[in-house]
Amino acid sequence: MMQAIATTRISILRGSTTDGYGDEVDTDTPIASSIPAALTEQSRRVTTRDDPTPRIVRYAVARVPARTEVTDQDRVRDERTGAVYIVDAVSSMTNPAAAADLRLDLRRTT
Repeated sequence: MMQAIATTRISILRGSTTDGYGDEVDTDTPIASSIPAALTEQSRRVTTRDDPTPRIVRYAVARVPARTEVTDQDRVRDERTGAVYIVDAVSSMTNPAAAADLRLDLRRTT
């Protein structure tokens, strides 16, 4: 059971192959589908000491049920919009009473 309110369903994509030139390319092999997820895209204004010019950085965060099999570098497809994201990090808060949702830090690829 998920604690966050799901806004979409996702598929988890994993795997790669080699193309005709010997380069590694991702495959769209789903290892799981129709997983409920709370997916949010946000933007943030960022500056650095070296470059004070503000930039807008977009990022996405998803919450999925606790026992979802997902790892760093997997890809996630939003089944509602078709957008594909790379999973940069997977984390969870410790909760002694219930299994907490997994938090996925995502970067949009399409």
